[in-house]
Amino acid sequence: MAGVAQLQRQLVEYRHSLFDEGILGDYFKQLEQLQDESGPDFVIQVATSFNNDSENHLHKLTEALEQESVDFEKVVYHVLKLKGSSSCMGAHKVSEICTTFHNFCKEKNIEKCKKCLEQVKDERSLLKGKLETLFEASK
Repeated sequence: MAGVAQLQRQLVEYRHSLFDEGILGDYFKQLEQLQDESGPDFVIQVATSFNNDSENHLHKLTEALEQESVDFEKVVYHVLKLKGSSSCMGAHKVSEICTTFHNFCKEKNIEKCKKCLEQVKDERSLLKGKLETLFEASK
């Protein structure tokens, strides 16, 4: 029984670390509060939807920023969609990077936009892996 208690404690510490590191924010806690017996996989479903949507937006952003003539309206559209979904998901760091990304779009700074795109991709990948670990450990 001590082993189970230790695993539960490690899970709680791991979850707290995601907030302490700024990877997740308060909206994620609100998502967790919405989960109940009638929808035990609610948070996993929201995270899966976020992962699918964000992957699509990142693909569209990559394509847009590779064009000879960048359509910044299109880039802003996808950055704001990604920022909105990451905010609703509680993906705090992804949302913060999107804010910076949006500012560089306003300046039409292609190189800094490309750097932000890479940062968003890295942070989303990190988030995805950490959430998969959290969800798997919670089973």
